[in-house]
Amino acid sequence: MMYQSYDLYSRSAEMMNGFIALSQTLMNNPYNPYAKTLLGKSISAGLDTAFHHTKVYDKQPFDITSTLINGKTVAVIEEVIAVKPFCNLIHFRQDTDVKQSKLFLIAPLSGHHATLLKATIERLVADHDVYITDWLDAKNVPLSEGTFGFDDYVSYLVDFMQEIGENTHVLAVCQPTVQALIATAVMAKAKDPCTPKSLTLMAGPIDTSINPNDLNRYASDKDLSWFENNVIMTVPDRYPGAGRKVYPGFIQLTSFISMNIESHIKKHNDYIGHVYHGKEEKRASHRNFYDEYLAVLDLNADFYIETIDRVFLNQDLANGKMTYKGELVDLSAIKNTPLHTIEGKNDDICALGQTEAAQSLCSNIPKQDKLHEVFDGVGHFGTFSGSAFRGRIAPSITKFIQKYN
Repeated sequence: MMYQSYDLYSRSAEMMNGFIALSQTLMNNPYNPYAKTLLGKSISAGLDTAFHHTKVYDKQPFDITSTLINGKTVAVIEEVIAVKPFCNLIHFRQDTDVKQSKLFLIAPLSGHHATLLKATIERLVADHDVYITDWLDAKNVPLSEGTFGFDDYVSYLVDFMQEIGENTHVLAVCQPTVQALIATAVMAKAKDPCTPKSLTLMAGPIDTSINPNDLNRYASDKDLSWFENNVIMTVPDRYPGAGRKVYPGFIQLTSFISMNIESHIKKHNDYIGHVYHGKEEKRASHRNFYDEYLAVLDLNADFYIETIDRVFLNQDLANGKMTYKGELVDLSAIKNTPLHTIEGKNDDICALGQTEAAQSLCSNIPKQDKLHEVFDGVGHFGTFSGSAFRGRIAPSITKFIQKYN
C-alpha cells in the first residue's frame, strides 16, 4: 500500500503545484506593487520552494547538441541505435570526419536516470565517440515484456557491445562495474571479437567486504527476506507497468538524501536566500542539480533483489561464486583487455578498495596493462561530474584509452 499512498500524494501534489505556479506568476508580475518589497520577496521565495516541493520530477533530456573537437564546434546528434524492453542504447554521433575512439559508457541502474551522467558525456564526447545505456523506468514497462534480472543486465551489455562493434572501450560507473566485469569475462572466454578494447571501472562495488561503510553495513545487517518484504512494491494501476513488482525510485531517493541530510538542508536554505536576493545564477545552478537528482526511476524487483544478494550480501564476484546463466564466471579469462580502476578518496557510497579489488581478481591481465588511481578530494558524484572530473579524471581516462587505441 505504500506505493499506492505515495502515488495518491503525488497526484494531489501535482494539483497543488498548478495553483502555486499561478500564485507565483501573480506575485512576480512587474505590475504587482508588492513584488519588490520585503514581504513580496519573502512570499515569492516561499512559493518557489513550495512549487519545487510539489513538482513531479520527470527524466531530464541529455540535450547535448555540440562539442569542441580540435578547436572547432561540431554538432552532436543523439540517436537511439538499439531498443530493448528495459533499456535503449544511445549514440552521441559527432558530425565530423575526425576519427574518435569508441567509448561505451555504462550508466548505473540504481534509482537515477542515465541523464545523471550528462556532465560525464559532455566532457568525454570531445575526445571519444560515445554510446550510453539509457535504462527505462520499470513502472512504464508492461508486464507482457517479461521480467528483468541480474543475468539479463549482463546479457544486455554483451548485446550492446556486439551492436557497437569491435575496438570499443568500456567505462562503467558505480553499480554496473560488476556486470561490466562479468560481461567482459564472458566475452573473453568465448573469444568474442567485440570483447572490450579496454575496461575502466569507476567507483563500483566489486568487493563490498572491503572497508565497509554505512551503506554496506545497512545491507549486510539484513537478510534477503527483509528486502523482499519491506522495499519491494507493486506498480499502481495508472502506469503502463501496473502489477509489476519493483523497487521504487522514491525509496532509493529517500535513502540517498538521508545519507547527507544536513548537506541537503543547507543547500535548500541557501537556495531560499538566492531566490530572495535575486541571485539567478546560483538559483539556476541549484535547480539544475535537483531537477536531475530528484528525477528517479523504478527497478524491476528481480534485478534489485539479485543485486542485493550477489553483490552486497555475498560478494559473489570477489568470492569466486558469481554465475552467469548457470555457469561460474571465470575472470582469469580476461587476458587482453587492459584494466583501469578509479576511486574517489572521499567516496561515502563506494569505499576505498572496493573498486580496486578488480585488479587482483583479474589475475591474467599483464601488470603493465593495469592502472589504479585514487583522486584526492573527490566524493562519489565527483568521480563522474564536477571540476575534478573535468580537469583530472576525464583526462586520465582518455590517456589510458589512447594508450590502447
